This record gives sequence, structure tokens and C-alpha cells, in this order.
Amino acid sequence: MNAWATPDRRILVSFADPVIVVFESHLQTRPSDCEAGGLLLGTVHGSNIVVTDVTVPTILDKRLQFFFERMPFGHSAIARARWKASGGTIRYVGEWHTHYQDYPRPSHLDRAEWNSLSCKREDGRPMLAVIVGRKSLYVELVPRAGIGPAMTATN
Repeated sequence: MNAWATPDRRILVSFADPVIVVFESHLQTRPSDCEAGGLLLGTVHGSNIVVTDVTVPTILDKRLQFFFERMPFGHSAIARARWKASGGTIRYVGEWHTHYQDYPRPSHLDRAEWNSLSCKREDGRPMLAVIVGRKSLYVELVPRAGIGPAMTATN
């Protein structure tokens, strides 16, 4: 579950173990559990991404059973601090949130939000979008133009 690749294997995304631990700690295991989410932070190596850190829900975020809205204040401050502390090597690479599904799939609302966020990327790179399900992750690179390649686990 730690390494993912595009179908042509030209782009690899890997998740550091502490990131997986955070994902697992926010699983929606009961129908009444609220969605969780945050930012994905990491390093970029050519076309490859290593997700080294994530932000977690804050008390300002809107969390419902089938909805998560990340408020920018706490998450943005953490991302800026990590970027600054790393000398610009750790940066925003995308967004994550949970679904109460074993094998999650993006909703129309997810896609609309991802497209909006991807268009705002200053570096022009695709945005990494992750949905954490109870049994698997959904991982996609979202380019400015819309739907991007869904990635598959390599291990």
C-alpha cells in the first residue's frame, strides 16, 4: 500500500510509513464516523513524488459523514512551515480525505474540487488526490485539464 504507479509506470508515488499510519488512524470504520482529510506534503523527484507528511483535520474543518471541507488556516500554516524548514524541498503535492467505502471512488463533488485545486497550482504540476477507504486507497494525479491517470499499487 506504500507505492503506487501510473498504468505506464512512468510516474511513481510513494507514501512514507508515518503517512500510512495517519491514514489508518482516520478510517471511517462505523457508518456514523465523519470524513477526515488534509494536505499531502512531500518531495518531488523528476516526475516522481514521495509523500512524507500530511496535515490532519483541525477543529475549523467541516466534517460530516459524507463530506469533508478543509479550511485553509491551520493546514496552510503547517505547509508553509514545512516548506520553510526544509529549505523548499517539502512542498504541497495534493489533498487527501476519507470515504466510508472499502474501495473508494471519487464523487462528482470530489472531482470538481480536485479540478479547481489543480488549476490553482502555481508550479503547473498535477495535483495528487487520495481517498482513504477501509480496505484500499484511491490515488489519482489530477492535471489542470481534469481527470488524470488513476494509479495502482505496486506492492
